[in-house]
Amino acid sequence: MMMNHTLKSQCKVNPGTRITGKWHSNKYMIMKELGFGANGVVYLARHNDRQVALKISDNGMTITSEVNVLKSFAKVQGSGSLGPSLLDVDDWQTSRGPLSFYVMEYIHGPDLLSFLQQKGKAWMPVLFLQLLNDLARLHENGWVFGDLKPENLIISGPPPKIRCIDVGGTTIQGRAIKEFTEFYDRGYWGLGSRKAEASYDLFAVAMIMINSAYPKRFNKTTSGIAQLKEAIRARPELQQYESVIIKALQGYYSSAGQMRSDLLDCMSDDKGAVHTKGNTTGTKTNSKKVQNAHQSQPLTRQRYRKSKKKRGWMEFFTIALVVAFLYALYIFLKLQ
Repeated sequence: MMMNHTLKSQCKVNPGTRITGKWHSNKYMIMKELGFGANGVVYLARHNDRQVALKISDNGMTITSEVNVLKSFAKVQGSGSLGPSLLDVDDWQTSRGPLSFYVMEYIHGPDLLSFLQQKGKAWMPVLFLQLLNDLARLHENGWVFGDLKPENLIISGPPPKIRCIDVGGTTIQGRAIKEFTEFYDRGYWGLGSRKAEASYDLFAVAMIMINSAYPKRFNKTTSGIAQLKEAIRARPELQQYESVIIKALQGYYSSAGQMRSDLLDCMSDDKGAVHTKGNTTGTKTNSKKVQNAHQSQPLTRQRYRKSKKKRGWMEFFTIALVVAFLYALYIFLKLQ
């Protein structure tokens, strides 16, 4: 949802303008507009030879709310991987009256879809594993990102790392979503409410995966889930992750960790499929026999611990191998 033109005009700042904070006296040189939303305008600015992102709004409550979100992000992320770091909060006295602003780390890089188009769709599962890991930590701390979409996901690096920007839609769990974009909103597709809960963000993750195969997006024309299933099955790059995407669309997952685990299993299954290609029937039969055999033997505590430890190491090595390969490919292409 976009801000109204009156609000944008109030927050309009021309390149070259110098902003001095009323309380902290920090000075910022406006370079260009980066974007605008429902509650303010974000600019690229320079402070002490450093590029920063500066958001201005005439609504002090909005600034306070978003600053609190960034402070919460800092507690969640520790090393600074989830969202931009908060650098300053102040007021700017103008001829039109005071405007509130805050300054954050400027995260430079292409958005998610641009990165995938440039570097290849093989990066998709690795980046989504990162995103789900970050969302898990955010949800555990009582927040929902809300307006999750490719434009709000920047790939920094090297090595490539997915970062969330524009926290204007981030909402405390249990409340109504503050901002949303129709294509990624489950309410638009008739597949759930706009209540801020983990499953709302996970629906958006699934839609971003679909969006990666349909860069121009598409409008709702038929029954929501039927249309989305058809779209998934029409793209080979989505078919491998069909079960995960559909579960997320239908609200099956209650946590990002569950979705991440299933996505990792799909990556492992794809590697295993290379060795079993051409023997599909036998593979299915044997897998059922193995599954039944395991189900008939109750796990002891010791066996459970060994099994859990083994899965943890398999996950580590799978991700490490994929990331190492893709990073080598990234460096190779960069040198070309």
